[in-house]
Amino acid sequence: MSRPLVLLHGWGLTARVWETLRAPLAGLTIHAPDLPGHGSAPAVSGTDLAAWTDRLAADLPDGATVCGWSLGALLALDFAARHPRKVARLALIGATPRFAATEGWPHALDAETVAAFRDAFTSAPAAVLHRFIALQVLGDAHRREVGGKLTAALSAAEPDAAQTEALAAGLAVLAGADLRGTLAAIRQPALLLHGEHDALMPVGAARWLAAQWPDARLEILAACGHAPFLSRPAECATLLEGFHRG
Repeated sequence: MSRPLVLLHGWGLTARVWETLRAPLAGLTIHAPDLPGHGSAPAVSGTDLAAWTDRLAADLPDGATVCGWSLGALLALDFAARHPRKVARLALIGATPRFAATEGWPHALDAETVAAFRDAFTSAPAAVLHRFIALQVLGDAHRREVGGKLTAALSAAEPDAAQTEALAAGLAVLAGADLRGTLAAIRQPALLLHGEHDALMPVGAARWLAAQWPDARLEILAACGHAPFLSRPAECATLLEGFHRG
């Protein structure tokens, strides 16, 4: 039986964001769930990253290659540390162990910007979602095409009250998580794919992560923003499949 590939998407979107990779990865067994409170998935009470990971772990196979992007990468890191039986190999796209900058952690958006996003989301969720997409495509050579794919994968283009509450919880998870202290527990082989011009998760975060694991492989994709798998899908699919089958 072949090893499954689990794909975990980012905040505000759904598993539709992975559609571009499905054709080049058609030979693999793929599990791509919606994150809690996104798309059709029920929300999780509270804003604890571990609760989100545990909810997903209950429905996902053991011994998988777990690939997470953005918020999904934070969840994948937590999976690898706390549910090691689930994770045979760890792939991270646009990853960081901490989204907001703090003393000793400059590889991130400044804390004031993150707080402003959270404050604005409750009153203008659609505007914040689209601003988030704009940040994701900054510096990308294919920004218009990538932006269109991200917009098409939104959990809700105009969130209603319930959707806004669920997505606000996800934004709180993203803003509050700090996994720097858990990385020593992660022993699985790791592949990191990161856009050279990522404005949300600066490439310094990926370099820092890769330095924590002696055997980690870091691939920095030129002329890409936060979603290199949408900007250069064929190359990312080749890298992912090679790592998955390794």
